[in-house]
This record gives sequence, structure tokens and C-alpha cells, in this order.
Amino acid sequence: MTSITTSSTIDVDGTNVFYRQSGPSDAAAPSVLLLHGFPSSSHQFRNLIPLLASKGYRVIAPDLPGFGFTTVPDSYTYSFANLAGTIDGFVSALGLRRFAVYIFDYGAPTGLRLALKRPDQVVAIVSQNGNAYEEGFGAEFWAPLRKYWASGAKEDRDALRGALEIGVTKWQYTDGSPHPDKIQPETYYLDQALMGREGNKEVQLDLFYDYRNNIELYPAFHEYFRKSKVPVLAIWGKNDTIFIPPGAEAYRRDVEKTEVRFVDAGHFALETNEQEFAEAMHAFFENFKVF
Repeated sequence: MTSITTSSTIDVDGTNVFYRQSGPSDAAAPSVLLLHGFPSSSHQFRNLIPLLASKGYRVIAPDLPGFGFTTVPDSYTYSFANLAGTIDGFVSALGLRRFAVYIFDYGAPTGLRLALKRPDQVVAIVSQNGNAYEEGFGAEFWAPLRKYWASGAKEDRDALRGALEIGVTKWQYTDGSPHPDKIQPETYYLDQALMGREGNKEVQLDLFYDYRNNIELYPAFHEYFRKSKVPVLAIWGKNDTIFIPPGAEAYRRDVEKTEVRFVDAGHFALETNEQEFAEAMHAFFENFKVF
């Protein structure tokens, strides 16, 4: 079955949310919400979306505020709490009832905040290098961010500006990949072009600083895992140096219905392993009868 991916926008409290979708349009259809990470957008799911849709899922991937083609009013304050609030409004606007959430990188604190608010609607979580535990942080990568969190100083903020340049953007895609030649260059060049829009790098630095507030919510996320008994598939690129494998293993502590899998890939594992991810997700959903 061939599935066509379409793109649309929808207004959420003045924010024009861009999203890609495929599969059945029926609100009652089994739905999967894909939440991307830094510095990407829903474009990172371009290969996964049709694979999941061909299996009968309604697949929806929005661009978070500050990323991709979503636009926000001048008054928008960039924080993970507000990103989650926008996605919560997006879910309401689309009339999603019960859905699984795929969380990657920035999509993790965004999606887990959403799950805290909608525990009866989130039927499963797929964490692809989507961190919720302290041991998931790669020490070297996060050291300069932790320094900025501790000081809030302009000099520590400015020291992070290099992380917003094309060399680091490309590195996030290729580092740890056994097949970097298979990662298409338009991925990181598109990310870089969108990040280079006027004012956007300040947005990214604001989110770097706000990330510290996600860690404060980790105990609440863990309690949610225990109480809700939501099934979690932790499927990670094992060579990721940003969110490292112990972060995947840690889900076992709090999730009763869990599966942990590693693929031979880096941070952006979907770029070379999309078929494996689609099959693993479908098998996981079927095994735990989440829909």
C-alpha cells in the first residue's frame, strides 16, 4: 500500500504549526505523534512517516516552535513548557483521542510533558535517544551547557554559539554512524538554513539554557512511568555521544512494559535505519496491544 505524505498548517493560539501527515484521516484510527529534536524538524521523519502509514497508522509530525516551518507571534516565549503547551493545543486542534508518541532529543521533554497532562490518551512511548534519566547525558557534550546552566553568564552563553554552526550540525548527523556516506547532506543543510533565520540562534540559546528545567521534571516523569504503566520502546543509536546508551537502559527501572533495543547508528539513527524502526515499532504496538 502506497502512502502519500501531505503537509498542512493549523493555528494553535496564534502559533501557525506546520505538520506532515499520512495514513488514515479518521480521528479514531491508531495514531502516532512524532516529535523531532534539535536542530531538526518534522523533515527528519520524512522516511519513517510513509513506512508507518503503510501499516495502517495515522502518522502526524509537527514542527516545534523555533524549528522547521512553524511560525509564532512575536510575543512567544521559548521554553520547553511552552513548546509542550503548543503541542498540547495542536493535539486538541486535530482532535487526537488516543495516540502513541515518538520522542527524540528535544521531543522527549516536550512529549513527556504532554504525557503528564494526558496520561489516559498516550497509549505508548517510543524513545529514540529521547532522554529522561541523568545517566543518559554524554558528559563531554553536556559539560559546556551545564556550565551555562550554573552561571547564566553571557560569556558561557556565547561559548555555545559554535554549536549552532554547520560543522556541529553536520557532526550530529554523522558522528557514530557506520555509514555517514548514506546520510543525505540536505538534512543538515536544511537544519542550518532554518536555524540561520534572523533571531533564531538566540532562540536556540534560550532553549539551551531552559533545558535545565527538564531535568527537574525527571522524578515526575519516572512517577508517571510507574503509575500509568505506559509501554515504552527505547530504541537508540548505540553510538550516540549526546544521549548515551545508559539512558535507554534506565527506562527498565520504572517502566513495567518495556523493550530496550540498540541499533548501529549515532544520534540521528533514522537516517540509515528507518525500516528497522518502523518494523520494531509495529511489532511493539502489536505485542502490547496498545491500540
